[in-house]
This record gives sequence, structure tokens and C-alpha cells, in this order.
Amino acid sequence: MRTHVGMALTAVVAAAGIFAFSPRSTPQFRPTDLPVDKMQLNSLARTQAGLVAAGELGKILVSRDDGRSWQPAHLPQDRQAVITRMVFAGNGTGLALGHEGWILRSADGGRSWQESAFTQSNGEPLMSAARLPSGEWLAIGAFGRVLKSTDDGHSWTPHEIPGLSDWHLNSIAGSADGQQWLIAGEAGTLLRSDDGGRNWNVVPPFYNGSIYGTADLGGGRWVAYGMRGKVFHSEDGGRSWQASSMPGPISTYGHAVGADGSLLLAGQGGMVLASHDGGRSFNIVRKEGRASLTGLQALGDGSWLLSSDGGLQRYRPTTHAAAATRPSISGASS
Repeated sequence: MRTHVGMALTAVVAAAGIFAFSPRSTPQFRPTDLPVDKMQLNSLARTQAGLVAAGELGKILVSRDDGRSWQPAHLPQDRQAVITRMVFAGNGTGLALGHEGWILRSADGGRSWQESAFTQSNGEPLMSAARLPSGEWLAIGAFGRVLKSTDDGHSWTPHEIPGLSDWHLNSIAGSADGQQWLIAGEAGTLLRSDDGGRNWNVVPPFYNGSIYGTADLGGGRWVAYGMRGKVFHSEDGGRSWQASSMPGPISTYGHAVGADGSLLLAGQGGMVLASHDGGRSFNIVRKEGRASLTGLQALGDGSWLLSSDGGLQRYRPTTHAAAATRPSISGASS
């Protein structure tokens, strides 16, 4: 009996060994699905390629059907550094900026990207960039860091702006004619230029908190927005500023101008605020969920696509209600 049992066990072990070392095909994995209704997306833009979104894990996504479905853009490698902002210039060049001093460059509206900088500077992020009328690019970020490119974003060198401290810099934006420019940042930092970004002057402090962005409304009118519901407006090209009327301490992170000329601000608590008087006062037009909204883009059906730290959502101003959608994405970034 023991002999039979021993022989049976020996046969089982032998069969297991043969199976373990025998050649066989590995089943393919299912296509990777990225949850664009849940992932953190920090930047949203419209280009000739369609809608482009970017954010966590270095992901850049492109939609050719107004946000109904998304495909990964072609990236040179998988850095997985968070992308903080995308900027596309009138000459067709686009930049994506992120942590570790990461800069990606696109020449086709965001469908494909090439790396132009990756400094691994203690994880310090770059936060914004702009192409000046001279053709030069400035990129700004943490601890007052400024980089300059004279070859349309292919290469970068450190750049100094006199009077700039080591406060974090959050945004750089220009007027429609390319002459007036503002750099905004931490601790009320604001610099302005009246000559296309060649020279900069520090604006006397009017607020001691972070300014996250500025919006040009034309004719020397600007709006600056940031922490805890602090929004300010200027009618003299950013030389002087007055506090805007806000409905509450709502931090705001992105803006867009509506077809009717209204200024929309996107912020925490899923809120969208609107101003119809040049930024002097705002009211809440959308409040949905807990996500912090980071950007807005108008869609062809009259609704808006909202990016956030909790995915993409839609907002339809005519009903003052937003419906969370679950767009689809297939494939894996290469």
C-alpha cells in the first residue's frame, strides 16, 4: 500500500515539474483602461488635435470627439511625474510642465510629445510657461525658479528676473496684444511687464496669500484669483488692484471666458463662479461634489468640460446643473 502511495506522489510531483517547465503561451493582458472620471487632471486645453488633458502619473490624453472618449498621447517614456500645466502657443508649439523640472514639447497639438528638460531638482515642480512676442519661452515654478528657451522650447537655461524672491511662482499670462504680462505666485507675488516680457517690475503687495492665476479681459483689465476666495480686479494694466465681491472663501484654480463675455472661475467644492461686470463681483453658478476644479473648456453643444482632482465632469450653464460623466479611454501610453 505504501509503495502505491509513494509511486502516486512521485508521479504527481513529476507531472507538476513537467508542467512548470513546459513551454506555453502567456495570455495577453486586457487593454489598460484609465479612469478619466476619477484621475487627477490638472490641465485642460483645446488644440487642432482636439481636447487635451494632463495630470497624474505623467498622463496626457487626447479626445477627438469633444470629450466623449480619450486616447493616450504618444510620450517618449514613462516618467510618472505629475504634470501641472499645459500651454499651447499660436505658432503650434505646446509645452507640458511638471514635477522634477519636467518639460515636454509637442508640435502637433498634443498628440505626441518629446522631452526637452528633466532636472530632478528635488521634485520641485514647474507650474506655468508662456511664449513671449520675441519668440522666447519663459517657464516658472517653485522657489522662484525661471527657465528660458530661445529655440522654441527645445532646450532651457536658468534665467533671472531682478527683484524676484524665492516664493513659488504659479502662473504667467499675457494680454491679447502680447504687450502686457503678469507673473503671479505665493505670498501675493505679482510682477508685470509692459514691453512684451523683456523687463519686469514688482507690483506693490496688495494681498499676502497665494495667487494661482490671472485673466486678461482686454483694455488693460485684469483679474487675479487665488486662495480662500481672494479675487482682485485691475483696470490699469495691473498697476493697482481692488478686491472683488465674492460669495465665500472659495479657492479658485482656473478660468475661462464664456461666449457672452462672462468670466468663469473654477474652484474647490466643485464650484464654478461667474462675473458679468469685468471681475468686480462673482456669483456661484455651479456647485457639485467635493472635487477641486482645475480648468474649463467649452464644448460644441454649449456645455463645459471641467477638469479636476477627481476626474472630468460636464457642466451645462443653461440649467445651472452639472452631470458627472464617465468618458472612456482605451490603450496604453507608449
